Amino acid sequence: MLKGKMIESLKKVRNENPLVHNITNVVVTNFTANGLLSLGASPVMAYAAEEVADMAKISGALVLNIGTLTPLEVESMIIAGKSANQHGVPVILDPVGAGATAYRTSTAKKIMEEVNISIIRGNAAEIANVSGEQWGIKGVDAGQTEGNVVDLSISTAKKLGTIVVITGKDDVISDGTTTYAVHNGHALLTKVTGTGCLLSSVIGAFAAVEKDLVLASLSALTFYGIAAEVAAAKTADKGPGSFQVEFLNQLSMISSHDIERGSSLTKIE
Repeated sequence: MLKGKMIESLKKVRNENPLVHNITNVVVTNFTANGLLSLGASPVMAYAAEEVADMAKISGALVLNIGTLTPLEVESMIIAGKSANQHGVPVILDPVGAGATAYRTSTAKKIMEEVNISIIRGNAAEIANVSGEQWGIKGVDAGQTEGNVVDLSISTAKKLGTIVVITGKDDVISDGTTTYAVHNGHALLTKVTGTGCLLSSVIGAFAAVEKDLVLASLSALTFYGIAAEVAAAKTADKGPGSFQVEFLNQLSMISSHDIERGSSLTKIE
């Protein structure tokens, strides 16, 4: 039943070609755009404060990524976020590097104070720092995590009133009441810059067509993880460069059959 719903979500993305408005970081812009196109979504990158409200209101989802944040971009994110809220457009926040510097952490919290965030996606350290928990972080990448990621996802979802997606070896999704772990994925995703950022935008694409945002997140994570597994298998004797190209290929090729056969998840509560 759940697999069928995830398959339907993927079909909706490919049939409806949702417009995903990304205010993201300079490192990942091209990869994000190509990844969304491969999936079947339509990416747009609009950053100017003068147009972001108009762009957000006509989009299927808005993705805010603070990877290379500047004061002007933060202003645009808040303007776009408020417009999305007014027009019923889901907003996905990727708090890249929250906890690495006081500015990043305070910026993520400021966005959440001024914008109603539908889904927040990050690694355990980023989510913990946004939530006010004390977890270590080095640069914009999480090191070894301490503590229970499932408990963190549930408590943060309840505290922030949003759906929380924590990605790592296993991915955890919670709205504070319903919680899943997704076991699909591959370690090579950590060897290509921007795979986490692209994932946030892929979640946005699914959220644009699926009103049940827990299901949207679950579908996106499962689809993304399976694409990584297939790409890794096809480039096993090569390196991360070949994996990156094949991963983009698989984002366009993963089928209903692949999800039916390859999905691996656990309902925790």
